[in-house]
Amino acid sequence: MTLLHTHDFGGDGPQLVLLHGFSRSVADWDTASALLTPDHRVLGLDLPGHGRSPDISPWTLSTAVRLIADTLDAHGVSEAVVVGHSLGGLTAVEFARAYPARTRAAVNLDGFWWGPEEPGAARVNEGLSAVAGAVAPAGHIEQKVADVVRLGVPADLAETAARAAARPLPDRTWQTLPERAAALQLFDELRRVGALGVTGWLTGIEPPLLLAQAGRQLPPAPGMEWFSEFTDRFARGVTEELAALTRARPTVTVARVEATHIMHMEVPEAVAKLVAEYVRGLPD
Repeated sequence: MTLLHTHDFGGDGPQLVLLHGFSRSVADWDTASALLTPDHRVLGLDLPGHGRSPDISPWTLSTAVRLIADTLDAHGVSEAVVVGHSLGGLTAVEFARAYPARTRAAVNLDGFWWGPEEPGAARVNEGLSAVAGAVAPAGHIEQKVADVVRLGVPADLAETAARAAARPLPDRTWQTLPERAAALQLFDELRRVGALGVTGWLTGIEPPLLLAQAGRQLPPAPGMEWFSEFTDRFARGVTEELAALTRARPTVTVARVEATHIMHMEVPEAVAKLVAEYVRGLPD
């Protein structure tokens, strides 16, 4: 049986399972998890092909959620609130779809994908595919650290997380994870989900859902203003769809976190408070 790499953060109380974003690892949750363990039992997982977890081929969401279930079985976890950021949030929702009896609730922190009709989507997808699973230069870690330190993430935590998300190579370059074949398959899965639209994708999910969006976008890099326009437009569309969903489905809760996409690293206190208050309000 294939099992995913786990990190037992400890704690006591309602069971939480933490999932990370694309090309990241469970180390991203180090700070927020410490704020959750006083009142929760917390287990973190590396998604397939990420961090220290084994690769899968092909990389599909159905296989990923099955491996999560197998790994939770191995740790004696029969039911949990599954909390994920970005790709992890999207995967948490898919876990709830596949295993409703095991999912007390799913929390999705800014894990949404765009459809092919979104203006600029083809350009974004092409750019992401071009660098997916690439071998990064020797300065990769320093650049990743600089990217998040400017958002207020402590440098030591940023470096630990960056190193956990890539594999060092003998020539001092870095293999980003997942590797290219799996990364491209993963993007195919995201495009499939995005083509459904947010409302269509969330149809048929039985357990309660908390869906959180980032309240701020990163300032555009020089020459990348078009990408900021794309993400702003897409986020506004998601907001509209989520507002309609909450009116139609009482099991869907929507929140906004005043931070950028990496909210769980940028404002871990706010994210931990959001998750804890949501779990406290769930029916027994």
